[in-house]
Amino acid sequence: MTDTENTSVESGDTPPDRLAINPKSPFFDADKLQRGIGIRFKGVVRNNVEEYCISEGWVRVQAGKSFDRKGQPLTIKLNGPVEAWYEDLGDNPPIAAA
Repeated sequence: MTDTENTSVESGDTPPDRLAINPKSPFFDADKLQRGIGIRFKGVVRNNVEEYCISEGWVRVQAGKSFDRKGQPLTIKLNGPVEAWYEDLGDNPPIAAA
């Protein structure tokens, strides 16, 4: 299998290693976010994740209802095992995990 085939299969079935919902982040990707990303952190499905990194094992979540002076939510980084999948693939999607 060539590198392009491997990349297309990987990007089609599993989410990227790192993804953010903030459009100002270099890890923002609107096309992948539109598909719907499911996140399991420490065995619990979370729906309030601002950014995640599977290989480094962390998620960023909003810290309360606080905002910084630029209007962005204040976030905290939580460390632990992270799993991600595309929600549009049905009941048994391939899961990206470290």
